[in-house]
Amino acid sequence: MTDEKMINLDDINYAIYKIGDWENQYEINQIGLSHEIPVTKNTVMHIKFSMDEIRNSQFHVSDKTVNGFVAIALQLNQKVQDMDLDEAIELEEKEYQNILKELENLELLDDKESLPLESEDYLIYKLEKDCHVTNSIPANEFTKKFYFDEIKRIEDALS
Repeated sequence: MTDEKMINLDDINYAIYKIGDWENQYEINQIGLSHEIPVTKNTVMHIKFSMDEIRNSQFHVSDKTVNGFVAIALQLNQKVQDMDLDEAIELEEKEYQNILKELENLELLDDKESLPLESEDYLIYKLEKDCHVTNSIPANEFTKKFYFDEIKRIEDALS
C-alpha cells in the first residue's frame, strides 16, 4: 500500500479551490473571471490579500489615478478599453464589493480536515514566496491541466 500525501486544510502553504462559477458576472476583476472558488479559510484570506495588493497599486491613466485591476483591464480587456474611464473605475469598485460579499458567504471546508494531494475533487496550489510576491504553483496533475485550460479560457475571453 502506498502512502498518499495528505494536506491539512489549515496549511497556509496551499490554496485549495473547487471548480465552479461566481454568483456575479465580472469584467475587470480577474479573480471573478476564473472558475476557481476557494474552499478553505486560508485560501479566502490569500485571495483578499492578493486583491488588496493589486488594488493598492496605483497607475496614472489620462488625468486619473487608477488601481491595478483597472490598469490591467485597460491593457487586456477590449470591453473595458471601450468604457469611459470613470465608468471602469466605478465598475471595478462594484465588482470588488461583490467579490468580497461572495467570499464572505462561501461554504468552506473544515480547517481540521485533510485531503489527498492527488485529489481530483479540488484544485490544489502550492504557495511559494518569491521576494514579496506569492506564486501559486499547481500541486498535482489535475490542477495543472485545469490551470492551463483556465489561462487559455481567460485569454480568449479577454481578446
